[in-house]
Amino acid sequence: MTDNRGFPAYRMTAAAVVAVGLLAAIPAPAGAQSQVTGKWITVVMPAEPPNLDGCMSSSTLQGSVLKQNIIESLMQKAADGELKPRLATSWERVDDSNWRFKLRQGVVFHDGSPFNAATAKKSIDRSLNKAIVCSDRTKGFADLTLEVSTVDDYTLQIKTARPDSILPMRLATVGIVGPGTSGEKLVLDPVGTGPYVLDTWQSGTQILMKRNEKYWGAKPQAEGARYLWRADSAVRAAMVKIGEADIGHAIASVDANDPKMDVSYLSSETNYIRIDTLKPPLNDKRVRLALNYATDRKAPVGTIMPKGTLQATQIVFPFIPGHNHEIDKNPYPYDPAKAKQLLAQAKADGVPVDTELLMVSYPAQYANAAELMEAMHSMFRAVGFNIKMISVEPGAWREFQSKPFKEDRQPLLFQSSHDNNSGDPVFSYDKFACSGSSSMLCDPVFDGLAAKAISLGGEERVKGWQEVFRYSYEEAVPAVFLYHMLGYSRVSPRIDWVPDTSTNQEIRIAEIKFK
Repeated sequence: MTDNRGFPAYRMTAAAVVAVGLLAAIPAPAGAQSQVTGKWITVVMPAEPPNLDGCMSSSTLQGSVLKQNIIESLMQKAADGELKPRLATSWERVDDSNWRFKLRQGVVFHDGSPFNAATAKKSIDRSLNKAIVCSDRTKGFADLTLEVSTVDDYTLQIKTARPDSILPMRLATVGIVGPGTSGEKLVLDPVGTGPYVLDTWQSGTQILMKRNEKYWGAKPQAEGARYLWRADSAVRAAMVKIGEADIGHAIASVDANDPKMDVSYLSSETNYIRIDTLKPPLNDKRVRLALNYATDRKAPVGTIMPKGTLQATQIVFPFIPGHNHEIDKNPYPYDPAKAKQLLAQAKADGVPVDTELLMVSYPAQYANAAELMEAMHSMFRAVGFNIKMISVEPGAWREFQSKPFKEDRQPLLFQSSHDNNSGDPVFSYDKFACSGSSSMLCDPVFDGLAAKAISLGGEERVKGWQEVFRYSYEEAVPAVFLYHMLGYSRVSPRIDWVPDTSTNQEIRIAEIKFK
């Protein structure tokens, strides 16, 4: 039996049946039932966001609440890849290094501050300030620096440190925050220009946002949105099933068992295990290759991972220009004997292959993330790796995610997932660049190839990125690439909403209609 997209439908798991019974027996929090049955949207997510800072709108948990709801960008990337005006109404390239952006007039921030060229400049400068951790910067800009200036009250001019043909696409990742937002730390109380305003955040319980009655755009149907979080995918699915939620976000394929409510979609997310190439024994290419040969990528598909999941050889989806389709034809085979042979060769040359590795699992990252890491852990140990695995929550995850890394750390194998729905490899390559904020690789050849690709346009740009990904896969080996992901959402029959490639980090409440 398949769903309406042709993907397999599954029978309800025992966990989901139990979850339905438990949820039915627990009284809903005050006001929750009226919200689910009225003009409110209830979304249940895998985990609570660690913050709600506008410059983290490119992160999955924060973006699901913030992006185009509370915080808006200058332009918005549509599902078809085209850029649409949002807070900017038009843009033009003045010369190789300069762009001008005309801004929307008559817009105010939620606190009453005016939106204009000066406040837009202040917000962009904040996002690019390396004094704070900002996913919008790391995803959209890597080492590209900008000089932002105002031409008049509603015109921005932005000069790039090097010629850049995709600056508007980069700026689609940047959330614009109010001028009163702290420039020294991430905040919990976002102020934006969006169709919804943060109402309350009850830590550990729920986030509520209400409709912005002074919004510059069309009035949304939904009066507000309520965000809950449950770690168990079966529970998230069950909450929609019994009417306690409208959208179950990031549902595991095994729990997507109702073809009338469950929707599958290409998520533009690639999961992989990042290898700490800066620490021995992982600084030896043979050891990194052994990890790849030890990985049976086919076995989890249809069990832990849904049927239809694509095996990955690189960090960008096949529909991104620059994806190297040739290396897709020759993926690393599952060859435990080859893995053992490589480890033995490295050990004979004095590489400390018996060193204990620390494998960091992040269960909230995607559906069945913990189960997949358990499978990988078993495969690595089976060929002789000495590995300790730990599971971390969102707060602790950042200790391992970004620089500066601890000098005295164990060599790491880090569960990672990257969502490039922005349309160009430039938003992905910094994961492995020397200057990348989360990179555990520093390879001058890789950086040189990437710098060349960035400077090109058209078909030459595509070829340049294809060479970057060939070198990464065959020579640098910075990761164990696993899968290009399918996503699943459970959607209440009372609403009209279809997830798309941006759903991992954007659930645009203003676009939801009631039936």
